[in-house]
Amino acid sequence: MELEFLGTGAGLPAKHRNVTSIALRLLAERNAVWLFDCGEGTQMQILHTTIKPRKIEKIFISHLHGDHVFGLPGLITSRSNQAGDKPLELYGPKGLEDFVRTSLKISKTHLNYPLKFIEISDDEQTLFEDDQFIVTCKKLDHGIASYGFRVTEKDHKGELQVEKLKTLGIKPGPVYGKLKQGESTTLADGRIINGEDFVGEDKKGRIVTILGDTRYTSNAIDLAKSANVLVHESTFNKHEEKLAKSYYHSTTQQAATIAKKAGVDQLILTHISARYLNKDAFELEKEAREVFSHTVVARDFYWMEIPFQTKEES
Repeated sequence: MELEFLGTGAGLPAKHRNVTSIALRLLAERNAVWLFDCGEGTQMQILHTTIKPRKIEKIFISHLHGDHVFGLPGLITSRSNQAGDKPLELYGPKGLEDFVRTSLKISKTHLNYPLKFIEISDDEQTLFEDDQFIVTCKKLDHGIASYGFRVTEKDHKGELQVEKLKTLGIKPGPVYGKLKQGESTTLADGRIINGEDFVGEDKKGRIVTILGDTRYTSNAIDLAKSANVLVHESTFNKHEEKLAKSYYHSTTQQAATIAKKAGVDQLILTHISARYLNKDAFELEKEAREVFSHTVVARDFYWMEIPFQTKEES
């Protein structure tokens, strides 16, 4: 599980930051990529990465401001032109389907795959669940409907301790499958083996919280509770709290306060105003670290692996 930031800017593209899009790379887990927001130029940003559009399985849109959705029609079209033939699921506020289908209809675009829209109907909702992940959302505070997403990976069952079995003379075969399920089995020589003695500890699933644009809100704390990673917007510096409130955005230290109260492991700040160049971005990071030390300001193409917690850390 990895995060890659395709765009980290606020409002409009800049030379040093494109507008918002974040890829959650789940190649090892399900050979897929999930995209969070898709601002203008996202497909151009993807060209500078190893991401293949046909691998994009789901796109989650936090809200319908242009810097978060204007890249959708182009990316959806290119996915079709690049051998993408599997269904694509799009999650987001009401109006998302109208926006996409109207763009495709007017441009007479034909897709080689079906689109499935899941529009958010409640302030709090479970959007997706299977045997690997559950995705929930809550409404934030941004003037228009804006949502944050919590991706929870389900726990991984412990691995079968193969070497331990081999030392007992138990060779690979169907018996390994039974033992991995924790079952007891009787061997040909009469020995009774309890599978629970040969399966390692479960690995706790990881949690990633990615928020749309928002003022400071308690819903963000709920979404981020005990997350391994929290991605939070930081459009204004710590001295601009009144401006942040007026424009329905957050400051560096408001984001850091959310991270601290939620007890997250890592805070990543994004949605950075074009006013802040490289040196200024370091100042934003410094401000946030005054409240929550495990903070970084993302740049375009910033990448991080999200590790499993060790027993000592959990």
